[in-house]
Amino acid sequence: MHRLEEAHGHEGRIVFSAHGVAPSVRADAAALGLHAIDTTCKFVTDIHREIARALDDGCFIAVLGQKGHREVIGYTKDLDPKRYGIFYDHAEVREFPWDAHPKVKVVFQTTLNAERFAEDIALMRLRVPDLRIADTICYATKENQDALRVLCAEPSIDAIVVIGGRHSKNTMELVKIAGESKPTVFVGTAADLDPEAFAGMRKVGVTAGASTPDYDVEAVLERLRAIG
Repeated sequence: MHRLEEAHGHEGRIVFSAHGVAPSVRADAAALGLHAIDTTCKFVTDIHREIARALDDGCFIAVLGQKGHREVIGYTKDLDPKRYGIFYDHAEVREFPWDAHPKVKVVFQTTLNAERFAEDIALMRLRVPDLRIADTICYATKENQDALRVLCAEPSIDAIVVIGGRHSKNTMELVKIAGESKPTVFVGTAADLDPEAFAGMRKVGVTAGASTPDYDVEAVLERLRAIG
């Protein structure tokens, strides 16, 4: 649903997804008399609060994430364009005039791997006198990524199967992490598994995106056992 007005055709109800929305969207929904079902992730809510406090303290907000991601849109939709920037590529960080912003608060898109921005943070520390880093990576996402790295470090594992949606950023991050060290098979459901892809393999590791249903994970595990 792209317009709040369309919710009138759905008994006046609207769901705010885990990615969260801008405060203005909440206000508009209330003004329309809509009943909001709020499923916003706690970590996303915390980031909204971090941003508000940092702005009150005179900080420029550096969002390390993807411009078109719903979570990032929720953080920045209501902000003065002069008070924030969104950075994903290393070149964007290198070329930005940090000297014009002596006080910066950094927040991360929760579904991304914070380690991919280590080089960017190091550069910003050299250019910004007062750089403040918010710990805003979702713990569940981080723990999933850390567990996958441990799995990938196991020499006896021949490949990694990642289960999840192709439009899920945290799932695609798992695919990227796994692909750096192991042959990686990315599937949405058990039906996507090709037995020939596992020819000659003895041991396979499995991980899944944060929103992947348990029944899909179980179905993939059963299919792998049947193959092996």
